[in-house]
Amino acid sequence: MIDHIVDAHHHLWNLNKIRYPWLMERGVRRFFGDPTAIQQDYLVGDFLDDVGDLPVTSSVHIQVGAAAADSVAETRWLQSAARRTPLGIPNAIVAFCDLADENSGKILDVQTESGNLRGIRQIVGRSPEEDSASGTGLLLDNPVWLENLARLPARQLSFDLQLIPAQLPAVTEVLAGIPDLQVALCHCGSPHDQSGEGLAFWRKELARLAKLPNVYCKLSGFCMFEQDWNAERVKRTALTAIDIFGVHRCMFGSNFPIEKLYVSYQELYACYLDIIDRFSKSEKHALMAGNAERFYRLAD
Repeated sequence: MIDHIVDAHHHLWNLNKIRYPWLMERGVRRFFGDPTAIQQDYLVGDFLDDVGDLPVTSSVHIQVGAAAADSVAETRWLQSAARRTPLGIPNAIVAFCDLADENSGKILDVQTESGNLRGIRQIVGRSPEEDSASGTGLLLDNPVWLENLARLPARQLSFDLQLIPAQLPAVTEVLAGIPDLQVALCHCGSPHDQSGEGLAFWRKELARLAKLPNVYCKLSGFCMFEQDWNAERVKRTALTAIDIFGVHRCMFGSNFPIEKLYVSYQELYACYLDIIDRFSKSEKHALMAGNAERFYRLAD
């Protein structure tokens, strides 16, 4: 039985304090489905209600599409929430900063005033459709973005990498040149193409990325493209990623409340616990808590 869980990837939002354009825009379907059911406040108390009696003792909050001008306000609100929570949730904060901005260093200076800040996420890829409209995939060719990405280690900041498989070759090449940057690949690299050909490409490029020892893999976001709950598909994807990255560079996250559109927290973690049942006690601890604690420096 697991007595210690770190949720390595979840979100919180407060629509009264922060502007989140996608949460405030009604009637627009996203790549992960219809967000209507979650377009309301989701606070620490709501998260803990979903967790229930599972032994989640620490968590990592990942930026969640706040307006760029509110990115610092989001971090400060989260830091304030952590101070008011007995468990200190969220214990680590991964904030947004536009690394393509020439002035990103000044924003990072302010962001790092929040003691729980551990990293930055700027999404490189969401889905082929949304990326073609937003142009986020162009970040990989932006010299300013690349230069500022390489400066994160000097500030002791990691990078949460969300992309789609087609971007893996280019990202692997970029990250090979920044060996001191700690990187957490979100959602197993978002294998949205579940055809045989699509999965083969994902596995091949994931294996190339995993050769970089500074890259970890988050086992999360399993319903973002296949918008139903399918435990067997989750197990297949998670075990493939664990086989590629190894048990000491993978960590589980709920992606709540996005995933709440399709599955309860209890059912999600029942699936995760079933997945790790084949591993040793120490490996189970690594996957459920230890790897996230080490990566996000939760003992700091």
